[in-house]
Amino acid sequence: MEFCPKCGMRLILTPKGKGGSKLVLKCPNCGYEVRSKKTSPVIAKRMEKPPTESVVVIGEKEAKIKTLPTVKVECPACGNMEAYVWLVQTRGTDESSTQFFRCTKCGFTWREYS
Repeated sequence: MEFCPKCGMRLILTPKGKGGSKLVLKCPNCGYEVRSKKTSPVIAKRMEKPPTESVVVIGEKEAKIKTLPTVKVECPACGNMEAYVWLVQTRGTDESSTQFFRCTKCGFTWREYS
């Protein structure tokens, strides 16, 4: 990494000449140029971060299986007094798990942070 002697900005490797055959280090601020010691062009790769996956609380396939434990708790949507319950570690390992409920009657799902 080299810096411009005039203004102190970082010099950027830039192709120059026919077809970009020559490489120069150019200051984006004042236009200062110096010949680069590199002889071949550099191909820059853009590193793309893969999209983050959403947290699946419980999949559709698993939701159809009615083997989850049930608890007596009031559903905020329909008032039913029974819901399936399960725990998921949605935050850091040093924090408590999140408790999820799904109403056995209407299927409404809600959570409670422990």
